[in-house]
Amino acid sequence: QLIDHTGHHHHLSIPTSVVTMSAKDCGHHHDERKKLVRRLVMAAALLIALLALVIFLVWAILHPTKPRFVLQDVTVYNFTAANGPPYILTSIIQVTLSSKNPNDRIGIYYQKLDVYVTYRTQQITVATLLPSSYQGHHDVTVWSPFLSGYSVPISPYLQQVLSQDLNVGSMLVTVKIAGKVKWMVGSWVSGKYHLDVNCPAYLRFGNPTGGTPVGPALKLQLLQSCHVETALGS
Repeated sequence: QLIDHTGHHHHLSIPTSVVTMSAKDCGHHHDERKKLVRRLVMAAALLIALLALVIFLVWAILHPTKPRFVLQDVTVYNFTAANGPPYILTSIIQVTLSSKNPNDRIGIYYQKLDVYVTYRTQQITVATLLPSSYQGHHDVTVWSPFLSGYSVPISPYLQQVLSQDLNVGSMLVTVKIAGKVKWMVGSWVSGKYHLDVNCPAYLRFGNPTGGTPVGPALKLQLLQSCHVETALGS
């Protein structure tokens, strides 16, 4: 109510439309605030999820467990060394190698693997390239390549040591794997890593308990664990 200069009372009426508009404006601003809060919460949740994913990827890539290699058996088809100069060695060997991916969430892509045999640090067979393959979580891959070296020159010293080993009927060779692998997490693929695997193989010739004759060959069951090293490369 308003009182004029004559003392009369007057009622002040506010249009209904003004009251309605004010209520609508308040409600509109309230809805905008709710939407803003909701967007901020969603953005924060998305940021936390992305941060967790980045942390997981960094952990997964920087701390993957190396594959486990086992030299299951070796079959010797030929192992002949010349007694006089020129000193040469001819060998034909088949090996069975298995690899297991021990990781729970990380896949392994074998991009290039070369397998060969060394004796006293000298390579005595040509490198055999294994086919590229992907290995899922806890998967096992088995290869059985033939490794051969024909008329490979060896030093007089190495020929002398080799002759002694052959006369004794036993010798130690190493099956080596050299190549590149990549770690895979979902659709994400890491850079290339160098892979070096060393599998010692103790061969016994002329020993009836040392192996199983397979025709003209000698098959040796080994189940020998291999030493595995990985390093980030180009």
